[in-house]
Amino acid sequence: MSTLQLPDHLLKSLMEREQKGLLRKLNKNTPAIDFCSNDYLGFSKLGLLTKTLRTTESVEAVPYGSTGSRLISGNSELIESAEKHIALFHHAPSALIFNSGYDANVGLFSCIPQKKDLVLFDELIHASIYDGIRLSHATHYKFKHNNIGSLQELIARHKSSYENIYIAVESVYSMDGDTAPLLEMVDICKMNARTYLMVDEAHAVGVFGKQGRGLCSALNIENKCFARVYTYGKAMGCHGATVVGSEALRNYLINFSRAFIYSTALPGHSIEAITAAYRLLIETNQQEKLQQNIAYFYSRTSGLKNMIKSQSSIHSLIVGNNIRAQELEIIFAKNHICARAIKSPTIKEGTERIRFCLHAYNTKEEIDQLMVLLNVI
Repeated sequence: MSTLQLPDHLLKSLMEREQKGLLRKLNKNTPAIDFCSNDYLGFSKLGLLTKTLRTTESVEAVPYGSTGSRLISGNSELIESAEKHIALFHHAPSALIFNSGYDANVGLFSCIPQKKDLVLFDELIHASIYDGIRLSHATHYKFKHNNIGSLQELIARHKSSYENIYIAVESVYSMDGDTAPLLEMVDICKMNARTYLMVDEAHAVGVFGKQGRGLCSALNIENKCFARVYTYGKAMGCHGATVVGSEALRNYLINFSRAFIYSTALPGHSIEAITAAYRLLIETNQQEKLQQNIAYFYSRTSGLKNMIKSQSSIHSLIVGNNIRAQELEIIFAKNHICARAIKSPTIKEGTERIRFCLHAYNTKEEIDQLMVLLNVI
């Protein structure tokens, strides 16, 4: 069977990336000791979601496919009931489910900021948020990572030229594992009219706050955020995402978010899984186990040079170049530990690293085994 080849300039891009040792490849062989996945609470690995869903009588009655977008044939009482539950859990007037965290961020940031608006975003913001911002008609500038002075300087310089200002941050950053100065950012929004905070809680839900409600909940600023995004492919162990906020925000997204309007809705079993994951947040002590492992790992690594300080599930050791990062990933794999090299261009050149993700199911013995390697490499 003949297949049309890629144009020469695209093949050249692939060859250049391979020559630099940066060519991404899919790998099915994952070492047994998990310090790489996003399954922070173990809802997936430990089978907790599966066991919960098996006891839910309605699962068997749910059609496998949703049959269309929410505006055509894909809406259901099941989805709307889940959204009401999610809104209640996260102390918001409304919630709207998207098919993934990427879809939620692209769908939100591409339609909310308008041509006469300004978006200010942290320089380490997730690619999904940046892609959404680029699709909007708003002007956008980045500020230095977690730097309140840099943010204030941009607001002072530009606020008179725009109708609204949107500040885009992650509560917990996916590469450094550090947290945004959300309290200071809330104060900035309070001091500047028509300035709105939008927070991605992807790596905070299930980890911070009472019953894993996230960092905004832990800081008691939920009702001071214009929009919050919660994703389910990490600590929640399933799939999908939700944007929570005002009822008007929900209605606006339904009418103007292309990622929502033109996507087939999540199937019923995915909605059931999301609902079950929220139930597990309430009924299990997995968050407590995770926090114990985070504290233990932090105590063991606090003296290591180039380890980024973090109280989250994510901890990164900066090694400074792609070759060394790849070498370390191989060393860990040979010792049955899965810890991934994060290389440029995914991150800024010079900040290449090994990233460790902690879980409720990691044992102290596994952490100690990891520490032995960290102390000799």
